[in-house]
Amino acid sequence: MKLFPESAYIQLEFNKVKELLANYCQTEYAVSKAGQLRIHTRVEFVQTELKQSHEFRQLLTNSIYFPNDYIINLSKELKLLSIPGAMLGGEELQQLRKLAESIEKIFRWFDAERKAAYSGLARIISNTYYERIIAELINDVLDEFGQVKDNASDNLKDIRLNLYRKRNELRRLFDKIVAKLNKQGHLAEIEESFMNGRRVLAVFAEQKRTVKGILHGESDSRKTAFVEPEETVELNNTIYELENEERKEVYRILKELTAKLSVYASLLSDWHAVIGEYDFIRAKAKLGIEIKGEYPAVTDKAHVHLVNAYHPLLYLYNQRSGKPTIPVTITLDDTKRILVISGPNAGGKTVTMKTIGLLQMMVQSGLLVPVHPSSQFGIFKQLMIHIGDTQSIEFELSTYSSHLIHMKHFMENANGRTLFFIDELGSGSDPNLGGAFAEVIMQELAKKHAFGIVTTHYLNLKVMAGKTPGIINGAMAFDEKNLQPQYKLLIGKPGSSYTFSIAERIGLDKNLINRARQLVDDDQFRLDKLLNRTEQDLQDLEKKEKHLHQLLKENEKLKKEMLVTMDKEKHRQQVEVLREQNKIAEERIVYLKDMERKLKQMLVEWRKEENKNKVIKSMEALLFKKDEKKVVSKMQKKIDSKFSEVGGEIKIGDKVKMKKNHQVGQVIELRSKKAVVKIGLLPMQVDIKDLVVVKEKQTEQE
Repeated sequence: MKLFPESAYIQLEFNKVKELLANYCQTEYAVSKAGQLRIHTRVEFVQTELKQSHEFRQLLTNSIYFPNDYIINLSKELKLLSIPGAMLGGEELQQLRKLAESIEKIFRWFDAERKAAYSGLARIISNTYYERIIAELINDVLDEFGQVKDNASDNLKDIRLNLYRKRNELRRLFDKIVAKLNKQGHLAEIEESFMNGRRVLAVFAEQKRTVKGILHGESDSRKTAFVEPEETVELNNTIYELENEERKEVYRILKELTAKLSVYASLLSDWHAVIGEYDFIRAKAKLGIEIKGEYPAVTDKAHVHLVNAYHPLLYLYNQRSGKPTIPVTITLDDTKRILVISGPNAGGKTVTMKTIGLLQMMVQSGLLVPVHPSSQFGIFKQLMIHIGDTQSIEFELSTYSSHLIHMKHFMENANGRTLFFIDELGSGSDPNLGGAFAEVIMQELAKKHAFGIVTTHYLNLKVMAGKTPGIINGAMAFDEKNLQPQYKLLIGKPGSSYTFSIAERIGLDKNLINRARQLVDDDQFRLDKLLNRTEQDLQDLEKKEKHLHQLLKENEKLKKEMLVTMDKEKHRQQVEVLREQNKIAEERIVYLKDMERKLKQMLVEWRKEENKNKVIKSMEALLFKKDEKKVVSKMQKKIDSKFSEVGGEIKIGDKVKMKKNHQVGQVIELRSKKAVVKIGLLPMQVDIKDLVVVKEKQTEQE
């Protein structure tokens, strides 16, 4: 992205964002990349970097391990590796091995499923590959501590074996000499000492000529002399020669290994860059978490649609101070490209401009931004800004002259992919003349189809914005009663500067205020007053709308609670039904078990009883009792529907009902305690106590 002026990134505080990002970087590669953060103008680059930042943020927020925890800076070692004849030491080769191990872990981490889920992160390793032989070459030579192994070569193995033997021989011989001289009282201390890489004795200074050998030096107090016994001189010489041979052989092995690895110098450099890239992406993800950044949509056209956008630095400052941050919502598209923001000073106009400009630069740099996820950013190729006093002593330019020079550059170079910000357009000159120039400048920028935001106090610009296609008004909300800015952007109407209201609130003499009002044009004063009243009315309407939305939310909440209660009641009823069904089923199981027990008992009786008919009747009574009850019940209902019981003394000719089987007949004869009853065509003898007098219901009604 082309910036004008070059200090635009400082005016929009993009440099502070880069410093925050660099604090999260651990590798030199990532720190360097953060310091030279590029603002892309190709949508595919922007989308790729945003996607990578978003995917790594998902890993961090979901506590998913990603194997880039080993941080290494090997730029010097890799440069040395590419130089013919160079040699890397054991520690440097150990770092290369760790680099290979880290890359192997990363390649293993990206299985098929993760490559699909984190395609942006997987793209980093798409242009490289893992070579196993690099780690194998180093492992063949170095142990886990970075020391050359004994079996790195046959010659080294022999040298170290001889060295081991000679050192043991020297130790045994030295122990004998120490024991002998200690008995004689010649030693100042029995601890072994080394000087010039050779094993020596600590002898009292007065005894140094008594002990035969080579004098290597004395202590600072001159009370102790260090003597190499003549018995160990040859062994020390042999050990010294073997150690020298060992160093030469180790040097040769490391140089040979370096030569083998130099073939893979470019691949190792690619791996080093991969580690740095993942560190840089992790830094962007951590910054996104700190500022509550989101992954917005990006389109390849000039467009701005921000929903609940925050200035990231202001958000962090307010968070530390415990203050709330007011978000801004704004849309600039083909129908409304330029926004004219008016309102009182210190109301948040400049902060709003800086918020939009900084977020645009951050998005085109691949950084997550503190906006609602539904926000949409376009791609701009130029960003122009004019904020604050640009007076230049060096070039003898006044504030207004410098202002016009900037506006000249804006008008000459602006196009449909330009995003501009102008603070206090036309200021620094006569209000009428400056306002006229400001109007011309806005018309010219509108013709160039440039997108931008302008802040002003000029009335003519507010009027122009209301009637010019592509230009819209906006105002910063202000609480006139409490004389406090609300830092909230209201789109669609101009704002008042609240000049006289502020003067009244701070206690300025009313006579002075009235004199000032008289000097103002009546139409302008009425218009400013109308803007005041309109803004306050809109604020009242907004409060009522918020209250209404709150009531609707509460209503929706009550509705959900009612549905939940109904579901619970329905569930309770279903449980009750199931409980009753289970109860019936349990009773039936008890009945069947009882039936089984009785049938088994009857089977036993069948085998014992000679009169089989008696057992058969018992079985019939048991098995068909239920059906009989049903038949009797039906007959009883039928009789009760036709006859009603009368009772009283039974006489010949009366209609009677038998109590047991509920049959109705006519008495034709009485015999002591029994009666002959004709049921249908057949007469039968029944006990009088089992009969009751009945009458037909139809007869009763008649």
